[in-house]
Parts: sequence; structure tokens; C-alpha cells
Amino acid sequence: MITLPTLGKEVADPEKLASKASKYGKVLKYVLEGISSEEAKIRFGCSKVLRMMSEDDPKKLYPHWDFFEDMLDNENTFLRANAVHIVANLTKVDSNNKFEKLFDKFYKLIDDKSMITAANLFRVSGAIARAKPKLQTKITDRLLSVDKTRHSRECKNIIKGDAILTFDEYFEKSKDKKKILDFMRKEVKNSRAATRKKAEKFLEKWDK
Repeated sequence: MITLPTLGKEVADPEKLASKASKYGKVLKYVLEGISSEEAKIRFGCSKVLRMMSEDDPKKLYPHWDFFEDMLDNENTFLRANAVHIVANLTKVDSNNKFEKLFDKFYKLIDDKSMITAANLFRVSGAIARAKPKLQTKITDRLLSVDKTRHSRECKNIIKGDAILTFDEYFEKSKDKKKILDFMRKEVKNSRAATRKKAEKFLEKWDK
């Protein structure tokens, strides 16, 4: 059985460790503790394991919601970004509507000091919108506020590309189609070619 001192070796095979953590509560406890390790290899390895688990076995992690909520405040950009993904994955099993209480704090990360954190938040918002349909309008409004963030113009253009892909995930059932289409019509003139193309493809698919 894995022990805390052997965690450094175990994180070298994150898929195997994730499987063990899903089966054994004690292993999961060690993985959660690993996020606070002084060794970067263990911190980042455990974070990767938890993200895998949130994708494959979110019910196992749901009782630890508060841990991941706190992880959103981590000073490390990589750990914050992974926390964003984990929380998003846990919304699929959020029977106690914990995300509704977290919503404002979570979406403040759109204006995070790191563009990486913000971009990851945009990428996971489609999954949240599908898991929490009653929040779709609020989510849409937050994503459309990208121009009000602190990020540079080029970073905003990159993030808008992520927003376009996210809107595509739930547009069909959205009650805010006009808002989203107006955004797309503006972004077909985006100075970033990749973002322009995404907006064009979106309009070709949905503007009928």
C-alpha cells in the first residue's frame, strides 16, 4: 500500500495513482496532502491525479469540495488552473448546489493576474453551463465581459477564442442566443486570425 513517504515515486504514474486513490480513502488522503508538499514534483503530480479523478470519478472527490474551493486561492498558477478544472468537473455531481455559492468567487478568476488561469476558466465553462443550465445566462454574461479584464489585448483575443469554443458547447439550449451571436459578429473582425476563424465557423454553424 502507498504511504506518504512513497508518494514522490507514485506520482510518476498518475493514472495508476488515480486508480488507487479512487479505491482507497487512505491513498486519496495522501494525494490531497501532497498538494501542500514542499516538493514541486509531488505538488504538481498530485494535482494532476486529482484532475484525472475529477474527470473519471467526481463523486469520490465531491466530499472534498471545500479543499478544491480553497485550492482556487493557491499562489501557484498551475495549481489554480487545475483547481478550476476540478471544480468544473465536480459541478456534474453537485447535488448540494455548492457551486451556486461559489459562483462569484469562481468567475472573478476571469480577471486573474494570470491569463492562463482565466483561459482555463473559459475552457471549462461549457461543462459548467451544461451541468448547471439555470446558471447559463450568468455564465454567458461573465464570459462576454472579457474586454473589461486586466489582460492585454492579445491575451483577450486568445481568451475570446476559448470563449467561442465554449459557447458552441451550449449555444443550442441557450436563452441568450442574440447576445452570443452579436459577440460573434464582432469577433469575425478580431485581429487574431485563429479567433476570427473560430467566430466565422460559429456563425456558419449557428447563425441560420
